Amino acid sequence: MSKFAKKKSGELPAVSTASLPDIVFMLLFFFMTVTVMKNSDVKVENTLPNASEIKKLEKKDRVITIYVGAPTREFQKVFGTESKIQLNDKFADAGEVGDYILMERAKKPQELQNVLTTSLKVDKNANMGLIADIKLELRKVNALKVNYTTYEGDAFNNLK
Repeated sequence: MSKFAKKKSGELPAVSTASLPDIVFMLLFFFMTVTVMKNSDVKVENTLPNASEIKKLEKKDRVITIYVGAPTREFQKVFGTESKIQLNDKFADAGEVGDYILMERAKKPQELQNVLTTSLKVDKNANMGLIADIKLELRKVNALKVNYTTYEGDAFNNLK
């Protein structure tokens, strides 16, 4: 006497794939907007020294990077084999470091400008006089928070 009959077949209904393209494009746009592209190519030799006491920089948006080292083989014909400074994608002199820091600081939001760290990625065979010149220029523009990028390891391996 029941009006409703129970369905006896045990088949599951087909899964609808109609919304699948929407999900794929949503993920594509998400990754396109949050992906950060590499800023510059390293044009100097960059064999970093070892250090035993290291700390990882957590917030990469607060870091301004300066590369120091001998030019790679393709640039040695033009720039020689002496250590050079690389700021973004160009070689520079120590006198240009202050202007570079001020320019990069101006690109950052106002709340980050006072907490910026200058990261020096220096080849372990670089001339220490050049590093001293860079530090002098950083002092002139009041960029006093300096980080030296290294690998974790025994510092005595640097003497080889």
